[in-house]
Amino acid sequence: MKFTIITIFFSLFLLDFGFAQQGDLDISRFGGKPNTNIGQAFLSAWTQACASPTAVKIVIPAGTYQMGAVDVKGPCKAPIEVQVDGTIQAPTNPTDLKAAHQWFVVQYVNSFTLSGKGVFDGQGATAWKQNDCTTNKDCKMLCMNFGFNFLNNSIVRDITSKDSKNFHVNVLGCNNFTFDGFKVSAPKDSPNTDGIHIGRSTDVKILNTNIATGDDCVSLGDGCKNITVQNVNCGPGHGISVGSLGKYDSEEPVAGFLVKNCTLNGTDNGVRIKTWPNTPGAITITDMHFEDLTMNNVTNPIIIDQEYCPWNQCSKQNPSKIKISKVSFKNIKGTSGSQEGVVLVCSSGVPCEGVEMADIDLTFNGAAATAKCANVKPTITGKAPTCAA
Repeated sequence: MKFTIITIFFSLFLLDFGFAQQGDLDISRFGGKPNTNIGQAFLSAWTQACASPTAVKIVIPAGTYQMGAVDVKGPCKAPIEVQVDGTIQAPTNPTDLKAAHQWFVVQYVNSFTLSGKGVFDGQGATAWKQNDCTTNKDCKMLCMNFGFNFLNNSIVRDITSKDSKNFHVNVLGCNNFTFDGFKVSAPKDSPNTDGIHIGRSTDVKILNTNIATGDDCVSLGDGCKNITVQNVNCGPGHGISVGSLGKYDSEEPVAGFLVKNCTLNGTDNGVRIKTWPNTPGAITITDMHFEDLTMNNVTNPIIIDQEYCPWNQCSKQNPSKIKISKVSFKNIKGTSGSQEGVVLVCSSGVPCEGVEMADIDLTFNGAAATAKCANVKPTITGKAPTCAA
């Protein structure tokens, strides 16, 4: 009898503190209900989960919720999963995010998982109208949907990021971090809405992902090592980019980038490496490999641009100081939206080395696309356009 009473008491204790079977914490146990702001409820659930000595899953079920800027941190005692099956909406007015750089931030955690069929809706349409970065180089930074900072052995699976006010995802200082089945959705004319931007991270994988947005689908900042983008659909958007780099003298080298089995649909660019001229950055970019790609009406399918100067807000007086080497473009086919399907414009100060092109089959209006090259002598294998100066 005593054992039965103790068992019942312990079960009630667990329920009272929000534990369901298998360590699940339903957001409703902390006051998080549909059509309400669940920010405080999520923070309370995170605090309990982070203190748990065993793995815990925070569950946000189907429904529509609102949430202001949230920033949660580790270290935590055990793995944490956040399963979102509902739609979470950010404030439409950027000022309501109280100058937060990112709307949903997770930092300093080992073994974090974000999963589910849910949508993080940045409701960015109002904010996009306030974006003046095309004319103002000191433009105000708008809020991104996600910030994943200093996470190890973590994964984002199946979640959708919709209509971010700025970048959808910023990854900083992460190791062994994977996106699998992730989705990004924003209109073609949404400004500065990069899909996934990665900086100073190692062993990041973007797999089986669909990205439709108004800027780069994937972009690499400085300090990245061993990044893989595989089985990704990109478009609309500005393509898959390394850089822009070289603007600052504090940047770190980039090494090891594989883009494989991807399809780009109607994007402004395909695969691109871009560095600024006339700037102090002097890092190296090496071991970049782009292979088994399909371009469907992509304006500029293959680019190295070491004279990158958007909106003419810079000078080209001095060449880029960034050294690019060991770059390969292999088995890339499809249609180009311009005659020059390959443009390799390297720095006159530090010309590109070890650039390879193999089996490049791009057409423009039914005829073979051409190539333009400067300060580079690519090795050509199989079918590929011959460089013209």
